[in-house]
Amino acid sequence: MPRKRSSSRPAKAADIRTVAALAKVSIATVSRTVNGSPAVSERLSKRVWQAIEQLNYYPNTHARSLVSGRSRLFGIIVENITNPFFPELIQSFEEVAVANGYEILVSSSNSDPAVLTTCVRRMIERKVEGVAVLTFGEEETVLDQLDQLAQHSIPLVLAEFKLHDEKSSTILLDYTTGIRAAVEHLATLGHSKIGFLAGPHTLHSAITRENDFRTAMSAQALPIHSDWIIECDHTLKGGVSGFERLQKLAARPTAIVCSNDMTAIGVLRAAYMAGLRVPHDLSVIGLDDIAFAEYTLPPLTTIRMSRVDLAHAAFEALRRQAESEPEAKTQREFLVSTSLVLRGSTDKPAN
Repeated sequence: MPRKRSSSRPAKAADIRTVAALAKVSIATVSRTVNGSPAVSERLSKRVWQAIEQLNYYPNTHARSLVSGRSRLFGIIVENITNPFFPELIQSFEEVAVANGYEILVSSSNSDPAVLTTCVRRMIERKVEGVAVLTFGEEETVLDQLDQLAQHSIPLVLAEFKLHDEKSSTILLDYTTGIRAAVEHLATLGHSKIGFLAGPHTLHSAITRENDFRTAMSAQALPIHSDWIIECDHTLKGGVSGFERLQKLAARPTAIVCSNDMTAIGVLRAAYMAGLRVPHDLSVIGLDDIAFAEYTLPPLTTIRMSRVDLAHAAFEALRRQAESEPEAKTQREFLVSTSLVLRGSTDKPAN
């Protein structure tokens, strides 16, 4: 049967005047309260927020930005939205931003410099108050575009990359600690034949991780076999391809450290299809500690790079720049460390 249309009209949406009337304050007081002005007493502020909740009132953020001259909008540009690491990073960034009264604008470069250029342009057009460019090495391809942000006095935070601009900050990522712990763990288990599936050499972060692996191997006096260090592309297919290349060699490693978790999960899949048992026949270690890593079979031993710490560092860098006085000196470098998380994908070598 056809549904009867309700004869009652929807209630008129509350506006700022309705809130002011219910709270028994002026419209200006409501506006100041919503904008977080310290000029409003705690007593009046509580009364206004109770009225807002009771009326289910939604402040017009666009109008607020026009009045205040601030968008309270931060941008975040990531490398590849299909890699679970980045949605988890975005979620953490949004949580801390919203908790501090900011909204976010999200873009993904898809590892394409042309797309990254468009992302930067969007940020400028939307009048963001700061941009976190967390593409881990692609920044060098769009320096002119990043300079556009500086020319518009938009604060910028980059991962591992430094710009000589007073409005830019850098998040330093300590891969060394986690990768050293991973190699030490494998050496303690008795592995001496260790391979490394690196990320694409177009990324500064991938080169850094590979160099840290080489340094960690040397520190343990373990041989570094160039045939066992293979450049992949930080994807599941890259992990499968890297594993298959190692399988074609006459001499093979008994353990593989991967430049990220997606590569490692690809290795787990390829090893299973090849009839190898992880960790009995092959030990595997990833890097990132994405949420899915805990649920692979076996659960993946990995090097944790906390998305929460990274997101908080990026937000704090932008907030300090956006809210500081023009002549004030603000912190320009923020450190995020790594650590080894032991699960079920590593064990003693079979022979």
